[in-house]
Amino acid sequence: MSQMNYVRKTTLDAVSGLTTSELDFLPSREGNSIGALLLHIAAVEKGFQIEIFDGRRPNEQEMLEWGSPYSLGEKGRKNINGYPLDFYITKLEEIRHRTLQKFEMMTDEWLYENRLWDHYPSNNYFIGFHVFEDEINHRGQIRIIRKMMSKE
Repeated sequence: MSQMNYVRKTTLDAVSGLTTSELDFLPSREGNSIGALLLHIAAVEKGFQIEIFDGRRPNEQEMLEWGSPYSLGEKGRKNINGYPLDFYITKLEEIRHRTLQKFEMMTDEWLYENRLWDHYPSNNYFIGFHVFEDEINHRGQIRIIRKMMSKE
């Protein structure tokens, strides 16, 4: 199993069995639900795909679909709720599938290509690492939220 698949598998393990109401649980007035965090993970990777693989910024339609989960906050609390676990898993798996397909076609040299990212010098390796690091950080948040729910 690749490290990317391991990251995704452990994320899915962290949410296994959650109900829609548990996915929608808000740990605080300003917090994010587990469902919103799952969709955010997918949105960050989708943004990576658009920017790095497609070489462009998200279009209007993509912003309508992915803008709320990307930025979270009030938009996320308002727009991301009422979905069953399968909805989030499907989104995560679809996104990861494309990433893995594209990575199979890339060379090691591609990983180290110099590029600007948010106006800073970077390379594809660093940017990809950031995407997967983001997922791991949010998985930690998900585990904390699950513990909070079990104490309620």
